[in-house]
This record gives sequence, C-alpha cells and structure tokens, in this order.
Amino acid sequence: MRILQLTSDWKWTGPAAPMLELALALRARGHEVELACPEAPAGASPSLCSRARSAGLAPQLLLERARGIAPVRDARDAARLRTLLAKTDVGVVHCWHTRDHGLALRAAGSRRRAGRTRVVRSYKSADPIAAWPWNRWLFGPASDGLMCVSPRAAERNRRLRGGRPTLGAFGAVDLERFRPAPPDKAVRESLGLSPEHRVVGIVARAQRHRRFDLLLEAAARAMARDASLRLLIVGRGTHIDETARAPAGRLGVADRVIFAGYRDTDYPDVLRCADLFTFLVPGSDGGCRAVLEAAACGLPAVVSSRGALPEIVIDGETGRVVPEAPAALADAWLALLHDSALKARLAAAARRRAQQHFAPEELARQVEALYQEASPLR
Repeated sequence: MRILQLTSDWKWTGPAAPMLELALALRARGHEVELACPEAPAGASPSLCSRARSAGLAPQLLLERARGIAPVRDARDAARLRTLLAKTDVGVVHCWHTRDHGLALRAAGSRRRAGRTRVVRSYKSADPIAAWPWNRWLFGPASDGLMCVSPRAAERNRRLRGGRPTLGAFGAVDLERFRPAPPDKAVRESLGLSPEHRVVGIVARAQRHRRFDLLLEAAARAMARDASLRLLIVGRGTHIDETARAPAGRLGVADRVIFAGYRDTDYPDVLRCADLFTFLVPGSDGGCRAVLEAAACGLPAVVSSRGALPEIVIDGETGRVVPEAPAALADAWLALLHDSALKARLAAAARRRAQQHFAPEELARQVEALYQEASPLR
C-alpha cells in the first residue's frame, strides 16, 4: 500500500512523534510510506522535518507553514499535492490537521471519487467532535476513515460516521528508548536531587489551562507530610513564571520544585529520575504521549479522569485515577511513594501495558486494518 502522511504542523509536538513512529512501523510492515509537511522556520529546533530526516523519512513535499483552510492561499499546495498523488499513485492520504485535510480533499478529487485514493483523518482530542454541520461533513463523508486517540473516543464519534470505518487507538512510543532503567546518577545530581529525595514527575507545557494551581497545591500538601518529596516539572512555556514559578513561591515550596525545562536527547534519563509520574490535563495531544512514555519507562502514574487518561492508566493496576482535588492527588502520591511493594507492582504493570498497547508495531497493525477497511478497491 502507498501511504502519504500529511501534516501542516512543522513542530515536534502534539501528534508528531506518534505519527513518525507510525510511519516507520508501517514501512517495517512492507508499505511504501512518505511524508509531506512544512519546513521549520530558521533556527527552530527540534522540528518534525529534522526528526523525520534523521529517521530516514525525508519529506517528499514541503508545504507552506499555515493553519486553517484558506482556498486562495492553499491553491498552490493543493496543486503540488495533486501532482505528487498522481506521480506516486498514493492509495491513502492520512491527514492530521484540518488544513491538510482540506488540501487532501482538493488534491485527491477525481482519484477519491474513483476509489483510487482514500482520505483518512486523525482527530487529536479525546473530547467528542462537536456536531456542527461543517464537522458532520468533514468527519463524516469527507473522511473515508477516522482515527481517534482511544477506543472510548472512537465510540463517542461514531454518531458522525454513518457506519464508515472508525478506529480508536492509543499512540505509540519507542519502547527501547523509553525503557525501565536505574536513574542516571549524573542527571539526577544535575537536577539537584539527592538519594533520599522522593520525586513526582510531570511533563507539561506551562499553560494556564493545564492546572498548575492544582499541581502545586497538591505538592505543598504532600511536602508538608514528607520533607523528602520533590516535584520535577519538565517543560517550558511563555507563561511559566505566572503559572508555576510564582505560585510555587507563594506556597513556600519553590525550593522543592525543580524546573527542568525542555529536554531533548536526555529526556528519557530525566523522566527516569522520577519515582512516579503525574498528569492532569491533556495538551495539544489528546493521546497524552508523555503518559505513554512514562509507562514505557515503568513509572506508575497518578492522573485525573480527563480525556483518554482513564483508558491509558488503569486505576489500581498501572496507577491511580483520582479526582481533581489537591488532597486526593497528594494522598495518591504519598500512598505510592511510601509503599515500595505497591509501587513496584504498578510499575511492572505499566511497562507490560506499554509493551502490549503502546508499541509502534501494534499501532501500525491497527491503522493498517483501518486503511484496508477504508480502501476496499485497493
């Protein structure tokens, strides 16, 4: 099968990593997979293009950096994409955002009507798609296949599909890169962590809606009961001072909150410095990639019930799913940190679940079936 992964986002964020893992795994299954995406702005790093090239998936078409659908602006990209589809006889165009979905529909045109090219769409949020007339068309007859971030998310969106192929699949992570291993002593020391510290880790961009208020209030409560507890925040954001640093100071825990910033090559090592993981609000990726990565590293997780989190983390088996209340969050952290046998059992189960459900090969198998169901003529 000839497959084109199409995205209008140049950033190495959100669904970019699972998309690249999927593309490489589909290639390993014998499919011809190509990529079309925008080039990153000068000096921007990391980017999808750079990561894809390093993985041997150099983009076949560089799109304009743009968002949303604008027919006049998008005419050139649509024409170039139409040429690429005809030249390479692409059978499936897998779109990840609304702009590339619009481009695919324009470019596929007669090929789609003849059944030669199918347009498959990924929807990155676990929330139900709003049933507006535009969405009923775009995610209904304008999508030959729809991929959602979890099985429950797929069920919520079947009302728009009219029986058309729909898949709910978790994302994918590199299980070798993200594997259980003892914390790297040098990395741990660079973060100011001592052997006696118990560490709760979170990976999240500092945004107002990500509930850093809840996170820090819970940390203050837990730290009042356990002086060895440290909160490790991995991520960056233009609002980090007002959303995280200043509140930590007001709560009197600034000296016990570690801001690790954005990490790249040493990210798995930083992640493994945590004793457990926590996550409250999904960001731009409803698949919650950081939670999958933590599970692959063998970290039990304490999460809220938002989005796909209760499907990714099995309460009482691979972690805890708790109410969005500081006391509930602090209690769950401390229960795991102070019970080494429970933590070890949940950690082992988290790794097993990652191997069973978050492997690129498993995602590729499921998506391949979706493509085949959406393309009965090929």
